[in-house]
Amino acid sequence: MLVRDAMSTVVLTIGPTHTLRQAASLMSARKVGAAVVHDPDAGGIGILTERDILNSVGLGQDPDTERAHTHTTNNVVFATPAWTLEEAAAAMAHGGFRHLIVLDGGEPVGIVSVRDIIRCWAPARQQVPA
Repeated sequence: MLVRDAMSTVVLTIGPTHTLRQAASLMSARKVGAAVVHDPDAGGIGILTERDILNSVGLGQDPDTERAHTHTTNNVVFATPAWTLEEAAAAMAHGGFRHLIVLDGGEPVGIVSVRDIIRCWAPARQQVPA
């Protein structure tokens, strides 16, 4: 199975000046664990995850003043739609992260998460009789 079969194609993209609270609110509303941060001044595409927000709050930083660009991971490992799920899982395990931005032609076309991969690998849920 390939990344294109598992990835979410609805990508939340935010700007570098979004506050962490704004990012968290958008992520919560969309029920996603990561946002693509488009910041042409800092090298293009980065990622902000729920863990980044949690770490900031845990350090006592104010989510109303902290900006996405301050907490964005810019040395991102990108996947392509043609990667196998094994390749994506290996990249995540090696890098210690749970999301990969999927690029096609240099543009983000999706995000694949550990949850997406597990969903594909886990056997279909069976209805348990009541």
